Amino acid sequence: MSDWKGEIPNAATEYLKGHRLDEVECLIADLSGIARGKAMPASKFGTQAQFYLPNSIFFQTITGDWGEAAGDEGFTEPDMVLKPDLSTATAAPWTGDWTLQVIHDAFTKAGDPVPFAPRNVLKRVVQLYNDKGWTPIVAPEMEFYLTAPNIDPAQEIKAMVGRSGRPAAARQAYSISAVDEFGPVIDDIYDFAEAQGFEIDGITQEGGAGQLEINLLHGDPVKLADEVFFFKRLIREAAHRHKCFATFMAKPIEAEPGSAMHVHHSVLDSETGKNIFSDADGGETPEFMHFIGGLQRYIPAATPLFAPYVNSYRRYVKDNAAPINLEWARDNRTTAIRVPISGPQARRVENRLPGMDCNPYLGIAASLACGYLGMVEKIAPKDEFKGDAYDADEEIPRGVYAAFDQFAAAQPLRDVLSESFARVYEIVKIAEYEDFLQVISPWEREHLLLNV
Repeated sequence: MSDWKGEIPNAATEYLKGHRLDEVECLIADLSGIARGKAMPASKFGTQAQFYLPNSIFFQTITGDWGEAAGDEGFTEPDMVLKPDLSTATAAPWTGDWTLQVIHDAFTKAGDPVPFAPRNVLKRVVQLYNDKGWTPIVAPEMEFYLTAPNIDPAQEIKAMVGRSGRPAAARQAYSISAVDEFGPVIDDIYDFAEAQGFEIDGITQEGGAGQLEINLLHGDPVKLADEVFFFKRLIREAAHRHKCFATFMAKPIEAEPGSAMHVHHSVLDSETGKNIFSDADGGETPEFMHFIGGLQRYIPAATPLFAPYVNSYRRYVKDNAAPINLEWARDNRTTAIRVPISGPQARRVENRLPGMDCNPYLGIAASLACGYLGMVEKIAPKDEFKGDAYDADEEIPRGVYAAFDQFAAAQPLRDVLSESFARVYEIVKIAEYEDFLQVISPWEREHLLLNV
């Protein structure tokens, strides 16, 4: 790879202009979306076309333990081949030297994509669209909290102290003054994003204390998932510079709304570039309705990918800015499936179920898979909901076991994502939940210790 620097994006080239590249961080996302990999001198990176890591990184839980997902061959930890995608090369502008980050793809030693690598799962779903002559387009929205440092897990998470010296206040949605409170952090987020070549479509204050939302421009699903993966790290690094934490937990603070990763979807005809959700007269097409129908049919089974942790289900609370059912409507933020106001070419469907704690590759893959199945199976949606959808019946699985029961029974969804991935994912996530069940909470000690 002696000429590899000629293949990297312009933003990375501009970042390095006049400087000597010191280090390359070779990254791959595990099932939780944590960056795994190796850092190496740039001189070594340029001499190799691949490197190796054990496939067990995809069997690791969020706690650092292991799910028994190795299969019939046993837990022998064979190596995978990791190959760089140089189109993802981007700066790590918070480091003390000149460093690039490069996302890698995972292959078996026989050259096949590792089926339970999250980026490969998303690529598989995108390819199914492409095979039909379709090009999926997504636009994710990222909600997160800036909080005071929390180094004792026994203590509640508290809002960060803003520029005024006062803790961030809740219920200030869309307040510019509230955004200004976090100005120094946001300035670094902008600077880091610019250095990495990322375009931010907008940043707003959300309804929680210290809760912000960043919108990204629409585009290719894999590219956008890469950006969310990079952005989580970028935002955390910006927060650390200003002695606060950035958290992407679905529900970090009890009395505040949760954080979502809403995903907007449209689908183009690959030959003409026209939105297949709109007909020649600008009206809604059967494919548009079937996409919605697929979301309604398969979201319950896909919930483990949208809500991967026990904390995730605390977000689905009535009247608290998160959906509790599968209703759809136009320009209605109380429904799980929203159709925003737009012209015909921008007609799109917003899935409001995914939490910001989901792995972006898997959350986007699952959402696209639901819509794909709807179009292939020609699933008709329910009638459009009128009014406040919080008054409708709850339809979202209420916990990890309930969600995985539905995931286990949805063979069409498992086939789209790949059965190999589905098997590994459910083993690892159930292992995480069973580990959680061993912990005695403060609520139990407070209410059960002397009362039962």
